[in-house]
Amino acid sequence: MPEVNMTPMMDVIMTILTFFIIVSMTLTSAKTVKDVALPSTDKQDAIQDEPPDPLVVGVDKKGQMILNEAPIDEVKLGTAVVEYLTKNPKGSVVLKADKKVAYEKVLNAVAVLREVGGDRVALAVGDE
Repeated sequence: MPEVNMTPMMDVIMTILTFFIIVSMTLTSAKTVKDVALPSTDKQDAIQDEPPDPLVVGVDKKGQMILNEAPIDEVKLGTAVVEYLTKNPKGSVVLKADKKVAYEKVLNAVAVLREVGGDRVALAVGDE
């Protein structure tokens, strides 16, 4: 009765295993260059690059615009947004509108914010 000789198959498996071990060791070893001083970063610089908190403007059920939990008219809102964006050049404005407010009121708020805030106006949505 013929028998299967396992020795050649074991030799091939060990050779392949050895190959992959050597390749994985060479890929994970750190490549270093002598006599090179790499620049370092300061953590304070990284913290300063974070964008500031956005200015949140709301529109309640009645269509009244709200800033800092107080009703505000369109002119004062525009002034407040300009001041915020002047102090925070990388800042953004978020508009949170009640889901029951008329669409025209939201468009009015977006128009006011767009005049002064340009492309840095975002609409907030919720899962409620």
